[in-house]
Amino acid sequence: MSENTEKNVEMENIVSLAKRRGFIYPGSDVYGGLSGTWDYGPLGVALKRNVMQLWWKMFVDDRDDMYGVDAAILMNKKVWEASGHTATFTDPLVECSNCHGRFRADKIDTSKCPTCGKENTFGEARQFNMMFKTHVGAIEDDTSISYLRPETAQGIFINFKNVVDTFYPDLPFGLAQQGKAFRNEISPRDFIFRSREFEQMEIEYFVEPDKWEASFNALLADTHAFLNALGLPQDKIHELEVPAEDRAHYSKRTIDIEYDFPIGKEELMGIAYRTDFDLMNIQNNAGKSMEYTIKGTNTKFVPHVIEPSFGVERAVMAVMAAAYTEDEVNGEKRIVMKFPEHLAPVKYCVSPLLKNKPELVEKAREVYQILKKKHGNVMWDDNGNIGKRYRRQDEIGTPYCVVVDFDSLEDNNVTIRDRDTTEQRRVAIADLA
Repeated sequence: MSENTEKNVEMENIVSLAKRRGFIYPGSDVYGGLSGTWDYGPLGVALKRNVMQLWWKMFVDDRDDMYGVDAAILMNKKVWEASGHTATFTDPLVECSNCHGRFRADKIDTSKCPTCGKENTFGEARQFNMMFKTHVGAIEDDTSISYLRPETAQGIFINFKNVVDTFYPDLPFGLAQQGKAFRNEISPRDFIFRSREFEQMEIEYFVEPDKWEASFNALLADTHAFLNALGLPQDKIHELEVPAEDRAHYSKRTIDIEYDFPIGKEELMGIAYRTDFDLMNIQNNAGKSMEYTIKGTNTKFVPHVIEPSFGVERAVMAVMAAAYTEDEVNGEKRIVMKFPEHLAPVKYCVSPLLKNKPELVEKAREVYQILKKKHGNVMWDDNGNIGKRYRRQDEIGTPYCVVVDFDSLEDNNVTIRDRDTTEQRRVAIADLA
C-alpha cells in the first residue's frame, strides 16, 4: 500500500515526465525547436481531449440554453479593427542594447538584462501588437491582410445574429466554442502556461441588460463545479475580483480564477461582464442590427454578455500538477499521476503474467478486447516484469491494471490493481464489461 505521499510539485518534474512518457514534447524539437510551441503526444492528446470533452458536456450537452459554434480561424480584418485588437492588443516591449534580447517590460527588472546581465541597457518600452499578420490570396497588399485569431470570442460574436435567425433561442442563452488561438508572445514561458499557439474554451452568454448579475453568479458557480470535476484542490483555487482600473475597458465586472501552480499563483481562467460592447461594435461598424426581439412583444434591445473564458493548456497544466504525486510502496519510491478516472488518458492496462506463455497471452487478448470495446482507451503491456509494468502505468496515471495469470485459465477471474492504493483484488472477467 502507498504511504508517505509528497505533494510539493516542482515544474521541472512535470516537464520531464511529460516528455518521457509521451504527454507533451517541445515543438519542432528535431530541428532545434520553436519557442512558445508544444506538440502533444499520444497521452497528452488523450488527456487534453478528455478535459475538453468534460467542459463541453458540462457547459453545452447537459444544458438547454447553450449552442455550439466553430468559427473560422481566419476572418475579415474588419473584425479585429472593430473589436479594437488592431489598435490596442499590445504588450510593452523592451530591447537590450547589448545583446538585443527582447522582453516584456512588465515581466522583468528593466535595470538589468536577464540574458547578458548588463545593467541599464533598456530604452523606453514600446507597444508590440501580438497578432500574427498574414495575407489571404495571391496578392500581398493592404487589401489582403488578415490575422490568425488571437482569441475565439470574436468568432462567436459575429455569429450571434446567424444563430438567432436560425434557432431564435429564448434569452438568456449562450454560444460556446473551442478552438485554436494565436498570440505572438514576446516572452513565452513556464511550459505550456504561456505559449504562442493554444486552445480556448469560451462562452458568450447573452442576457437582458438588467438581469446580468444572476447569470454572472450562476456561471461562476458552474465554473467552480467544472474545476472541481477536473480534480483541482479547492484550497488552491482563488477568486480575484479585478478592480476597475485593471479591468479591460469593456468590462463592468471581472473575476479571475487563480490557481496555485508550481510556478506560483497565476490566472487559470476568467469570467467577465462585457456589457453590449462587442455587439454594439458590430452594429456600428458593419451597419447590421444586433437587436434581439423578445418573443411575442415589440421589446427590442442589444443583449449584454457574460463571458467565461478558459485556456485548455492552463487547465491541462493544473490537472497534471494536481495529479503529480511521489510516494513509497513497500519502501520503494514511485511517481504516480493521480488523474480523476474520467480524465485519465488510459483507463485500463491489460497484461499476461508471462508473455512467453501463449495460453496466457491469448486469454489476456480476450480481456483486452472486452475492455477496449467498452472503454476505447485501454493499453496492452507485456514488457518486463509485473512490477515494472505497474510503475510505468502509475507514471501515466492508469487507474487500473488487469493481469491474467494461470488461475484465470481455470476460473475466468483476473487480478485488478488499484493505482492509488496499490491494492489488488480478483474479479470475474464477465464483470469487467
